[in-house]
Amino acid sequence: MFHQPSQDSWAVAAESPYRAPVLYAVGDMAQTVRARGAEVTVALWGPKDGSWHLYDTPAAKAAAPAASTGSGEPEKLAERMTDRRHQVLMAGLSRAGLYDLSPEDGEALRVLADRLDEPTARRVAHWLSSAGGGER
Repeated sequence: MFHQPSQDSWAVAAESPYRAPVLYAVGDMAQTVRARGAEVTVALWGPKDGSWHLYDTPAAKAAAPAASTGSGEPEKLAERMTDRRHQVLMAGLSRAGLYDLSPEDGEALRVLADRLDEPTARRVAHWLSSAGGGER
């Protein structure tokens, strides 16, 4: 469930009989809300021993998007390619079970995406996916 401060209410964010898809959806939604500049409060509820139980949720905040530098075509292409590598690495982390990153994690991921070429980023994402069970 997500807390909506403007209405002082809770809303169901995702439902599934399995925990992994819910965590994936909640992490993705939290990143979207934070990208819009809002704070996120999440409560993860699920069945345990025949009754509902409140589970711990990651309290880390996602890193703010990096500011672009310059306005020329080469800079835009380089930024787009870095964003692609960043998305590939984020997908690998999600498949490995890491859905919500701390600011330090986000910065480390941004630096890694800046330094890797796309085939290497895809290989690292594959390793992360395999380490997480590669259920998909």
